[in-house]
Amino acid sequence: MTSVGMFRHPEVLALLLLPIALLAWQWSRRHGGLVLPFDSAAEAPRRGAGAWWRWPLDVAESLPALLLALAICLLAGPQTLREPRSKRVLTNIEFCVDVSGSMLAKFGEGDRYDASMQAIDEFLTLRAGDAFGLTFFGNNVLHWTPLTTDASALRCAPPFMRPNNLPYWFGGTEIGKAVLACRKMLVEREEGDRMIVLVTDGYSADLGGGREEEIARELKEDGIAVYTIHVAQGEIPDPVVRLASLTGGEAFKPEDAEGLSHIFRRIDEMQRTRLEKTQSESADEFEPWCWAGLALLGVALLCWFGLRSTPW
Repeated sequence: MTSVGMFRHPEVLALLLLPIALLAWQWSRRHGGLVLPFDSAAEAPRRGAGAWWRWPLDVAESLPALLLALAICLLAGPQTLREPRSKRVLTNIEFCVDVSGSMLAKFGEGDRYDASMQAIDEFLTLRAGDAFGLTFFGNNVLHWTPLTTDASALRCAPPFMRPNNLPYWFGGTEIGKAVLACRKMLVEREEGDRMIVLVTDGYSADLGGGREEEIARELKEDGIAVYTIHVAQGEIPDPVVRLASLTGGEAFKPEDAEGLSHIFRRIDEMQRTRLEKTQSESADEFEPWCWAGLALLGVALLCWFGLRSTPW
């Protein structure tokens, strides 16, 4: 999409007065041959015989002025507006992973912790280009990785944060405390969407009695959706379900490691990447002007070699 009349240095266009003046002079000056002493009066009536050449000659002699005008336009820096491009809207995703002792319980061929971290690893590939943060929690909270688009920082975490490697104060499950800690990390990012993926297997002592509704209200006001994955037998605790649903998210319960991977793919589908149009940007547009200049120059060369006036 080209915007006619856009130039980087429009003040240079004032020089167009020069070729305009040359063209005005060319088309307004009187034409006539040079009278020589030996011209006879008898030949005077024939002097207008070549008048029909006047118009093509004037056009040919106007070409240098037109070339000068094109050169001035090029010096002014012609511009064009590019079509707006689609830009990916960043999603800030905070993984909140339970590392209480029960996460070592058998789950598929391994345990709950390993299956969860493997599914997160696959999800990182699905959401390439987003920003990820990793938080571990029990009765306390540890922000392992700040929000970053470098997924390799999260992939290094599993061996170090296995529940059997942690001190005793990570042994319990306080989901409310962990989610609020993740909220602090997300609200620091002004750009992009926000969501928390909570992976846990237990009931939280700091939810219930309406506390989950208060937390969900805070999260929703900040535009944070919570998706909960409950990797344990039995029903998902009601407070955990309410916390997720009130924020616009959902709670899931996988039966095995394959189901866990499927749930992460489902979350990817539910929280689709958004695209938005960026502002149009100006860019140099020399090509059409150069082609016009080359065409004029070619015509001018032909005229200079074959179509020119003589004074007799």
